[in-house]
Amino acid sequence: MNIKIAPSILSADFSKLGEEVALLERCGADLIHCDVMDGNFVPPITFGAQTVRAIRPHTRLPLDCHLMTLYPETHIEDFVKAGADIISVHVEACGENTPAVLQTIQSRGVKACAVLNPETGAEALFPAMEIADMVLVMSVHPGWGGQKFIAESLEKIRALRARAVKIGRPDFDIEVDGGITGENVKEVIAAGANVIVAGSAIFSSSDKKATISRMRG
Repeated sequence: MNIKIAPSILSADFSKLGEEVALLERCGADLIHCDVMDGNFVPPITFGAQTVRAIRPHTRLPLDCHLMTLYPETHIEDFVKAGADIISVHVEACGENTPAVLQTIQSRGVKACAVLNPETGAEALFPAMEIADMVLVMSVHPGWGGQKFIAESLEKIRALRARAVKIGRPDFDIEVDGGITGENVKEVIAAGANVIVAGSAIFSSSDKKATISRMRG
């Protein structure tokens, strides 16, 4: 599997965000993960499409925009215009409309990802996997960085990888976000994940390039 590292700018220094993103590219990151929080779906408020637009000129890497918002379908156009390459929406926010929302994202020439919270079973993503370009397993409760990895997430990752194989998409991208460190990343990859989101583990490192390389394995 092609392992991709997606640093989360939630842990970056927002006073120099453009510089931080450019540095991540030089250090070997594969994606830039943008945690968008609306203060409703999750309590904190982070940033919106304006921030994505501001960092777009500073990197050629794909911008992976994770919408932790209510009614994410109302924000798709803004993020497309801002330069998002991937837009991720929660099944908990979209419900039975998740496949339609994913198709709307794809119709705008952007990759679509469906996201699962810790309380939701892996099977909730199975219908989305027929359509989505990627799925994302939250391995912490969304909203805050620096949380401890929820070990039960490993079984969800295994179930999703098995499902990907069953539907004839063995190389399907499975992303994991939350509490991933240099110590547990091997378990996460062994379970079947290939897109690794990391915030604190990368931004707290004095050698981001070496940390990204180690996390890729």
